[in-house]
Amino acid sequence: MEALLCKRLGDPTADLSHDSSPISISTSHPIPQLNSPTAVRVRVKATSLNYANYLQVLGKYQERLPLPFIPGSDYAGVVDGVGPNVTNFKIGDRVCSFAPAGSFAQFIVAEERDLFLVPDGCDLIGAAALPVAYGTSHVALVHRAKLVAGQVLLVLGAAGGVGLSAVQIGKACGAVVIAVARGSEKVQFLESLGVDHVIDASKSSIIENAKGFLKARKLKGVDILYDPVGGKLTKESMKLLNWGANILIIGFASGEIPVIPANIALVKNWSVHGLYWGSYKIHDPAVLEDSLKELLSWLARGLITINISHTYRLSEANLAFNAIKERKAIGKVMIVLHDHSYVKSKL
Repeated sequence: MEALLCKRLGDPTADLSHDSSPISISTSHPIPQLNSPTAVRVRVKATSLNYANYLQVLGKYQERLPLPFIPGSDYAGVVDGVGPNVTNFKIGDRVCSFAPAGSFAQFIVAEERDLFLVPDGCDLIGAAALPVAYGTSHVALVHRAKLVAGQVLLVLGAAGGVGLSAVQIGKACGAVVIAVARGSEKVQFLESLGVDHVIDASKSSIIENAKGFLKARKLKGVDILYDPVGGKLTKESMKLLNWGANILIIGFASGEIPVIPANIALVKNWSVHGLYWGSYKIHDPAVLEDSLKELLSWLARGLITINISHTYRLSEANLAFNAIKERKAIGKVMIVLHDHSYVKSKL
């Protein structure tokens, strides 16, 4: 089968034909076999490229995979084979899931308990984009911060994969959403979604801009800060938080880990939540299962939509990684297999 292999750590944006590239395409990688009676083999239709996947190849992610490895996490496709004890799926079923690695390939094997049926009417490309980004935001906002209608949600990095998912989930839950992004194209897209207020961080002060909106709406401040960015933006945003606010630490795309002063958190009764979504698979898998089932239901009912910013073939993986590195995406970057008629790179 065709698969993308990472044989050494490094920058995956170099041309795949260059010796300097840490990744390469194998056209004769062994097709994974069913390794248990409850295993299911999936023919991958599409797989999502997340910032975490980029960090994994760079060697900068919190968990390092043994070399060589096939990158990739969330995916969707069609069941190709089932073990003798599989009862919930049959060959031909449309499914989605996530894995620590391995989805940048034509086939992947998963345990039956880890797969989710994709509802009728849901596109497999969108379903492949759902688990990590939307799962992260759903667990953070609904499970951890207990977001309720009418609360004010401030989303940093709002045009990226997880940021955009937080915006949509916030609106689906009835929150007042303030979205922060950089550049007119991203701002215009967020405004087209009906976001309550959008701030272009490249043109104006987040503090003054947000305070003006809050005053006009007679709102005291921000109840939940969703932060996949870190750095200076975190420090500025804390000035907007209400007493009893929730801070959701999602990531550090800025490259700078912020300092949250414990004395101010104490006085203002802030709750600070670190959110490493993947660790729920080990410590509380039921949360992930319930979350993804609800998200698939929302997707089928049109309560959320998946914006696919860029799509690539597996052989164009370096371009996909570059879209992540250069912050070019508005929404999700995807790698599509088996249906090259769908692929439409936007660079």
